[in-house]
Amino acid sequence: MPDETGAAGAASGRVPDVLAPARLGPLRLRNRVIKAATFEGATPDALVTDALIDYHLRPAAGGVAMTTVAYCAVSPEGRTERRQLWMRPEALPGLRRLTEAVHGTGAAVSAQLGHAGPVADGRSNGLPALAPMAGFNPLSMRRNRAATADDIARVIAAHAEAALLAAEAGFDAVEIHLGHNYLASAFLSPRLNRRTDAFGGSLRARAAVALGVTRAVRDALGDRLAITAKLNMKDGAPGGLTLDDSLQVARWLEADGSVDALELTAGSSLLNPMYLFRGDAPVTEFAANFPLPQRLAIRALGRGFFRTYPYRSLYLLDSARQFRAELRLPLILLGGVTDRQGMDRAMAEGFDFVAMARALLREPDLLHRIERDPATRSECIHCNRCMPTIYTGTHCPLTGGPHPPDH
Repeated sequence: MPDETGAAGAASGRVPDVLAPARLGPLRLRNRVIKAATFEGATPDALVTDALIDYHLRPAAGGVAMTTVAYCAVSPEGRTERRQLWMRPEALPGLRRLTEAVHGTGAAVSAQLGHAGPVADGRSNGLPALAPMAGFNPLSMRRNRAATADDIARVIAAHAEAALLAAEAGFDAVEIHLGHNYLASAFLSPRLNRRTDAFGGSLRARAAVALGVTRAVRDALGDRLAITAKLNMKDGAPGGLTLDDSLQVARWLEADGSVDALELTAGSSLLNPMYLFRGDAPVTEFAANFPLPQRLAIRALGRGFFRTYPYRSLYLLDSARQFRAELRLPLILLGGVTDRQGMDRAMAEGFDFVAMARALLREPDLLHRIERDPATRSECIHCNRCMPTIYTGTHCPLTGGPHPPDH
């Protein structure tokens, strides 16, 4: 029998096989490798397209256990920008086409649910971006609006409604976005949240949004779908969320029983995006997507925002290891997972699943190749030039362009 025990098995000396079936909450997956959420840039009308379906079919056909549809915003102002998919009845037919297509490969599919908060482009959305505090937003060149208690209640309820829609659309799991200084993550950050009401001050108060969202989703879904959460271990910015505080939030999530697993991440889309990605910072390529005045400014100042962090295999492991030592909750290791050696090391250290992103953009069939030859090495060179392609359809520019988004 394949070992499906995960962390418990590793603790007892039985290291699970990363390529054998495993359980995630109520879900049985064909292996322990998950395609992480990466914005696809394939929804020009904020609805599913054939290009979006193709994007997820490639890694699903390539062998991953589950692919994650990125940034399914729970409300219109919660999008990063107006072309981002948001969960509403009009999206249901396309979402059903997507889930049915992925299921045809034998893979499962998850919807990443979230509210962009201060990362939202209010100019593009035509709606003010919500944040813990009012202030200037350099992404939209407009002011964010401080979320009221009514806003917070509405957003929490919207997560539950989006989760029910995901279930109706045939998704097997939902991933709740608690990272990268999106709304829930921004509330966790002492730097971004200096409120003095019930949602600011102590860590417990700053965690009220994150804990409220996960509980609302669990209450809505019960055990119908697997529920995971993507949690920042640290923001990677001065004054941001620290590892110790994040670990306490993880303990609360475990005690509440609202999630079946945590995917451990890091970095801030608002303050320090490269802290998650590591490797080269493609400033010139990012600048090329903007008109001339902004292009020159990004070229001149971009190195201050897109800082460079050296790439190494399993680069988030040192931080994630501290969560593994404290929690029994299943954990998903992200960051620098590109080969069988790294996957096996993650299993040996007690992680239940691994998540891959950039390597699968370069080679969607990488997992099948690793199954055939465990010595297979990823061809991803961590140049991060895939990141600026979000404006035209996310892809690895070293292997050619994607199918153009259709309407």
